[in-house]
Amino acid sequence: MPASPPQETDVNAIPSDRPNHGLRSAGELAEAGLIDPDRLTAIERVAERYAIAITPAMVELIDAGDAADPIARQFVPDESELEAGPEERADPIGDLPHSPLPGLVHRYPDRVLLTPLLACPVYCRFCFRRERVGREHALGRAALDAALAYIAAHKEIWEVIVTGGDPLMLPPPRIVKLLAALGAIPHLRIVRFHTRVPVVDPGRVNAAMVAAFDCAKTVWIAVHVDHARELTEAARAACARLARAGIPLVGQTVLLRGVNDAPHALEALLRAMVESRIKPYYLHQLDAAPGTARFRVPIAEGQALMRALRGRVSGLCRPEYVLDIPGGHGKSPIGPTYLRDGEIEDWRGDRHPCA
Repeated sequence: MPASPPQETDVNAIPSDRPNHGLRSAGELAEAGLIDPDRLTAIERVAERYAIAITPAMVELIDAGDAADPIARQFVPDESELEAGPEERADPIGDLPHSPLPGLVHRYPDRVLLTPLLACPVYCRFCFRRERVGREHALGRAALDAALAYIAAHKEIWEVIVTGGDPLMLPPPRIVKLLAALGAIPHLRIVRFHTRVPVVDPGRVNAAMVAAFDCAKTVWIAVHVDHARELTEAARAACARLARAGIPLVGQTVLLRGVNDAPHALEALLRAMVESRIKPYYLHQLDAAPGTARFRVPIAEGQALMRALRGRVSGLCRPEYVLDIPGGHGKSPIGPTYLRDGEIEDWRGDRHPCA
């Protein structure tokens, strides 16, 4: 059976504030026509290892008659997920060696990742935390207090990145409480939330949720979106509610085979993000999590896509193409070189004054 969502472990554990009535099992996927009945047993085996959840908003977007539908590809499980290659690993970016406490990763001197829960509204089939999300509990009071004490004790920490799971699964009162605790740390300046909620469950971004982000610190929200169709009218309205409250939005996208690895698809996505008040921030090379080979795009192809964007889209639309180097070395730009030898010279052959 698929893993159950994290359950409250004490008064500080953090459940969702409303049920997600989406699809959460292989049987439900079959009933919805998203997998053939003859695949049910195979997909149940996948669900025993990796959690399944697809929100109603995403179910509505899926074209069940299109075997190559890019929305289905992201969220509907596949038997190949149980086939791990030798280069794939459970902790593909090396978070665990940089985790001084449960729920905390301190890889860079001035930033920490804080993971208050490991539940998501949807479970992406390419997630680099797929071995953990949907299977582990929220941080209890003692663990969260210890993480906050660590942040308070390390004065070099300028930014806290609240991630998961998806931190916008927290009920607004819990977000208020968390931000109040972070707001009391003098040297901390920035709190950034990484989320898919405005896109995959936009109704959750209601007035109470937006008001919860009003705090003493500067709050940014990074929205994960991989295909232009995800930015529905409801998703754009959710992003607008956050933006009108003065919360800057940046976008994160994973480069995925069969989803956004064609120039027209990536261009449409980036334009839709900017139209939705989201500044494209990172285009991620896929991390080598187990069973994700069907999504992998070679770096050379990703660089060619970035070249194709230049001149086709506004500078507002161009993210930085990055690889999170395994072993905990962090994100490195891998964007292409745009100028060939001699192109720094203008058409007269004179040296450019900035050369």
